[in-house]
Amino acid sequence: MSRRSWAILQHVEWEGPGLIAEELAARGRGYRVYRQDRDDGLPDADHFVGLVVMGGPMGVNDGAQHPHLDQERELMRAAVARGLPVLGVCLGAQLLAAALGAAVARGPEAEVGEGEVTLTEEGQRDPVLGGAGAHLPVVHWHQDTFQLPPNAVWLASSGKFPHQAFRSGDTAYGLQFHCEMNAGLTEAWRPRLPAGIELRDAHLAQVAGHGRRIIGKFLDLA
Repeated sequence: MSRRSWAILQHVEWEGPGLIAEELAARGRGYRVYRQDRDDGLPDADHFVGLVVMGGPMGVNDGAQHPHLDQERELMRAAVARGLPVLGVCLGAQLLAAALGAAVARGPEAEVGEGEVTLTEEGQRDPVLGGAGAHLPVVHWHQDTFQLPPNAVWLASSGKFPHQAFRSGDTAYGLQFHCEMNAGLTEAWRPRLPAGIELRDAHLAQVAGHGRRIIGKFLDLA
């Protein structure tokens, strides 16, 4: 792996980086995907320029069944300490919150399918999430939730889960929601979604439009 590459941690086959990989490639930035379901191991924090941690059906507190989760938290903590850009998506956001000292616990109910998040005042001013109004169309698939880490900036909420996004420092972001959906991810997700949950093409097109903007701004900021 080149020292100028990004590292992407993927936990299951159907939750790949989607638009994140597309936007990295569009900017000519190399990356390597580390599949934890295939025992790829983890990189050293000295050997990448940015870190992305994807979602998955396991939880932050499932370290006994998935020992790599504890190692991922340590890696994320090390990356943030070095001032490297870090993006955590869904489980990745929960791992980032835990790595920075926040509690992660089961929420009151699952939040799955089409939805939107509302940006806080700080979120609307944020250089990554801000700039397109107070509401963002997203896709949800989670039930766990997190408290905000110490000194983190609260960026977004939904009706069911108040903590949907945060920023720690200038370039570490946790997004509980999914904005990285592309055609490949959608095809992989649809047969695995709970009964009665649909992802309409019109909503997904809106998510992708905003997602490309958000991911691109994160990468440009990084």
